[in-house]
Amino acid sequence: DYNPKKVIELLTPYSRKILCVRGNCEAEVDQMVLDFPIMSTSRYVESDGIRMFITHGHHYNMDAPPILSRGELLIHGHTHIPKATEHEGFVYINPGSVSIPKEDSHHGYMIYENGVFTWKDLDGNALKSYSVKEE
Repeated sequence: DYNPKKVIELLTPYSRKILCVRGNCEAEVDQMVLDFPIMSTSRYVESDGIRMFITHGHHYNMDAPPILSRGELLIHGHTHIPKATEHEGFVYINPGSVSIPKEDSHHGYMIYENGVFTWKDLDGNALKSYSVKEE
């Protein structure tokens, strides 16, 4: 169910740990009720020596990627379809969608820990994973 107040309640305890990028539906009024920034259109993040370009995907995406070096990651969720694939020298990753999954995918989310992306359902069950660590 659509319940923005419940989402605010769930996210607020994690406000110092959350990094967000603006989607194609966020508005300044959303920012007014949250304790962490959500209006950036993209972010570069580096973790475990891996550089990631994170964006919503309606501007930068597989068809219009930002400038990326070999091995870097493009992470976006615009299509709402969980995916991980190598593409023209970079890796494309999509976390899927908590609220509106597409193409018969699950309601869920993705986490990143120690070079591994894991897609989970809303009960926290791991469904699949993708390692970006070089073996």
